[in-house]
Amino acid sequence: MGRSQEVPRGPAAGFGPDADDTGCTILHVDMDAFFASVEVRRRPELRGRPVVVGGIGPRGVVSSASYEARTFGVRSAMPSVRARRLCPDAIFLPPDFAEYSRASRAVMRIFRAVTPLVEPLSMDEAFLDVAGAQRLLGRPASIAAAVRQRVAAEQALTCSVGVAPSKFVAKLASTRAKPDGMVVVPVDRVLDYLHPLPVAALWGVGERSAEALRRLGLATVRDLAHAPVAMIRSALGEAAATHLHELAWGRDPRAVVPEHVEKSIGAETTFDVDVDDPAVVRRTLLALAGKAAARLRQAGQAGRTVSIKVRLADFRTLSRSRTLPAPTDVTNEVFETAWALYDILRPGDRIRLLGVRVEGLIEAGRAPRQLALDGREHGWPEAERAADAAVARFGAGAVRPASLLTRNPDGVGESKWSGAPGPWNGGKGEAAEENPDT
Repeated sequence: MGRSQEVPRGPAAGFGPDADDTGCTILHVDMDAFFASVEVRRRPELRGRPVVVGGIGPRGVVSSASYEARTFGVRSAMPSVRARRLCPDAIFLPPDFAEYSRASRAVMRIFRAVTPLVEPLSMDEAFLDVAGAQRLLGRPASIAAAVRQRVAAEQALTCSVGVAPSKFVAKLASTRAKPDGMVVVPVDRVLDYLHPLPVAALWGVGERSAEALRRLGLATVRDLAHAPVAMIRSALGEAAATHLHELAWGRDPRAVVPEHVEKSIGAETTFDVDVDDPAVVRRTLLALAGKAAARLRQAGQAGRTVSIKVRLADFRTLSRSRTLPAPTDVTNEVFETAWALYDILRPGDRIRLLGVRVEGLIEAGRAPRQLALDGREHGWPEAERAADAAVARFGAGAVRPASLLTRNPDGVGESKWSGAPGPWNGGKGEAAEENPDT
């Protein structure tokens, strides 16, 4: 969805939970301010206060904001510095993606207990096709209400649900249901619901596209629906024109696809201050390789291609990749490949951002093993899985490579945050963020 205009919130007349849900077998369930809500769940003293999750450094970005913070204008993807100006009394917290992943898995299990046809879009939202669940569980709106009740009872979290005949309309409806609500869009009222919305509500319309359409006098979805396709094509091109014209008439034939295959897994971080020290770069690449490999193991995946991303101080972005002889989920292999790629690249300028990504994924159980690049592979997979178990039990700081530690004047090991990425960045851009509509 575009962000230039917000979809109006709150169920409009005729679209509440009691509306006719005949044929509305698609649910879009969206957790409310997911990261912030998980933080409040484990810190009850923060309930009712403005909470912001995101990068806390000068270049940090907001990942999630509680609804109390949003009343001050704080939004996902906003620079943290601006968020502090808007809401100086907010509680700022670094993200804990391990905790959010655990909460996400628990929520997805609730969804899959309702129907096997669950299509996750991210860790905090999913489509459900409940057509086959009606005989056992009742009407779609009743199923949606039961899902919301179970999430609240079992996870102490709230979610909003859109109930509609198609994925596109269901997602729009869940946005309007926020927070902690439900909107039903009857089959025969899809256009009544859709056409008054701003064009930016349509999938694929960002700020630039919305502005191009407004220059043509197309401000609402109704305007777009009744405009000649040739007019839309002149502004946005053939493919976008056809796609948006179909959506403007509520036509979205896509089915819920339960299998979500990751194409790549990685991590990246933005430095608070641009760096050019090779030792800092090396430590950072090791930390990022560790994050990426841990996520591969958590997902039961291994990958053959390792790539790095280097964004320089002037915002030029460089990337390099290398394909390995066999798939891997081992930190040492990912790191050695990433460092070799960087050593070849040697940009020579100060660096703003580093990223490591593993692509060409397959199920880890199908991946053949070979000796590591340093010839000492035996024992690495077992050691890393033992470390994963320790982290799961004791937290993200329980185990880390010795080279990510430095010593203070008293001789006590401590994390060197200036050299390694903090836990606040989840590998989804310069800072990880939730679905911006949550």
